[in-house]
Amino acid sequence: MTDLVVPGDIIGASEEYLPGDGTYEERGKILATITGKVETDKKDRTVRVLPVMETPPMLKTGDIVVGRVVDLKNAVVLVEIARIKGHENREIANADQGAIHISNVKDAYVAKLETEFGQQDIIKAKVIDEKSLRLSTVEKDLGVIKAFCSRDRTPLVRKQNKLECPSCERIETRKISEDYGKGVI
Repeated sequence: MTDLVVPGDIIGASEEYLPGDGTYEERGKILATITGKVETDKKDRTVRVLPVMETPPMLKTGDIVVGRVVDLKNAVVLVEIARIKGHENREIANADQGAIHISNVKDAYVAKLETEFGQQDIIKAKVIDEKSLRLSTVEKDLGVIKAFCSRDRTPLVRKQNKLECPSCERIETRKISEDYGKGVI
């Protein structure tokens, strides 16, 4: 069977098949839960629906994400999460604001978050807790990948471990990713 079904379509009877992935049983009927193609396995008597379209990705612990710093508190940086590495062209299903606690910024003492991040900086971080959306930038390839001058909002240029504004020549510090300025996630 290779029929295309949508959620709620009847695809079999419970006397005939057991419900598999993408299906559920209700009042003796097996119905589709997703849009896809029906596949039956006569050996184990199951029916399932194979998705025909990719569902939006969900954030999981260990994912690398890219986002924008939207707020700096005393001990927490709030990040608007935009994309997941490996799913750059898809919106995230459960994306919201993530948080980087001061203890998860880098492998050294951090006195002030303002020396590590700036408003509207673009950062790369790792999800360390998917339920509370806690993020970390401790690893070398994580941190700020694009920063803006706090005085005139010009994109900053990397000079060794500092960032310099090409317009006003102001020097700023950040928790810089080794990928800073490369446009690489």
